[in-house]
Amino acid sequence: MPRHHIKVAAVVASAVLMATGPAAYAAAATHAPNSQVRHAATKAPQDSGSEEIRAQFDLWQAALATGDPERVADRYAPDAVLVPTMSNRIRTDRDGIVDYFKHFLAQKPEARITRSVVRVLDENSAVDTGTYRFTLTDENGSERTVDARYTFVYEKKAGNWLMINHHSSAMPEG
Repeated sequence: MPRHHIKVAAVVASAVLMATGPAAYAAAATHAPNSQVRHAATKAPQDSGSEEIRAQFDLWQAALATGDPERVADRYAPDAVLVPTMSNRIRTDRDGIVDYFKHFLAQKPEARITRSVVRVLDENSAVDTGTYRFTLTDENGSERTVDARYTFVYEKKAGNWLMINHHSSAMPEG
């Protein structure tokens, strides 16, 4: 199984086990054959590395503030997947990510996290899931907000944290 599939499986397994309760989660973690699942199960949001992962959002937000879609795309791995908030099209390469941000940045987005749950899976991978609020400004200067949920999956490549998967969707309830 490819490494990234193992990591995604570990995240999904951890989420399912957490939903069944702490005792089941801890029991599965100590008996899991995959060390990545065991490691993910023992990490709490406040554990080592969480702040480093949360800081990645600030770097992404700073890239948005430049208005340069290339700079934003630099925050993503070359083979990253972006499931964006304001488009129905999934982007699976740098060109697609740049194209999305060309249009999105025209709205002068400013994002603020309203809730974040970080899971550090190992020294080279982490997940930040939560909610954020975008303030968007149209060409007439009118502002609107969009509340959305997000999942950022990070992988450390050549010493830098890059997004390998970014899913964002508008909140379904008003």
